[in-house]
Amino acid sequence: MEAPPTTYCSAMATMKESDRELHQAYHDNQYGFPIQEDDELFGRLILEINQAGLSWTTILKKQDSFRKAYDGFSIKRVAKYGDKERMRLMQDPGIIRNRLKIDAAIHNAQVLLTIQKTNGSFKNWLDNQPSMDRAGWTALFKKTFRFTGGEIVNEFLMSTGYLPGAHTEDCPIFKQVKKQRPAWMRSSR
Repeated sequence: MEAPPTTYCSAMATMKESDRELHQAYHDNQYGFPIQEDDELFGRLILEINQAGLSWTTILKKQDSFRKAYDGFSIKRVAKYGDKERMRLMQDPGIIRNRLKIDAAIHNAQVLLTIQKTNGSFKNWLDNQPSMDRAGWTALFKKTFRFTGGEIVNEFLMSTGYLPGAHTEDCPIFKQVKKQRPAWMRSSR
């Protein structure tokens, strides 16, 4: 694969060629684009939590395995996981087998069920938060979810379009992302 145009985000231009194709697909089609479905937002949160301490390349290589292992990122299904499912996940070589991260996914799914009941959806809950900076979002996530430190929250929110920074303004994907964001998001975030 050829090197990306120099107008792409610097992270793409400086990436090892062996990783570039995998990252290019994510960069061009997912990173920074708004996500409408709660299960997909939950899936992105799972991936970001599991990236902690590892490379994003590792997570991208395993994202299909994560989707399969966590029942298509179904919040309702994951919220019901018990010991049997925890053991299955701990033995699945296709994902990150870390008990704290697995427990966080299950706990966070249970929290999201409550959020859906009180707010209509996880997306509504996110959309209806007052405009916040990274520190405000991190405090809210730490109060609400497990395994959500500053970097995890920042990447989750950038990757889903809630915080700026996913792409530089000279990146051709920046304009595509901006067009897909709701009007209120384009001006305030």
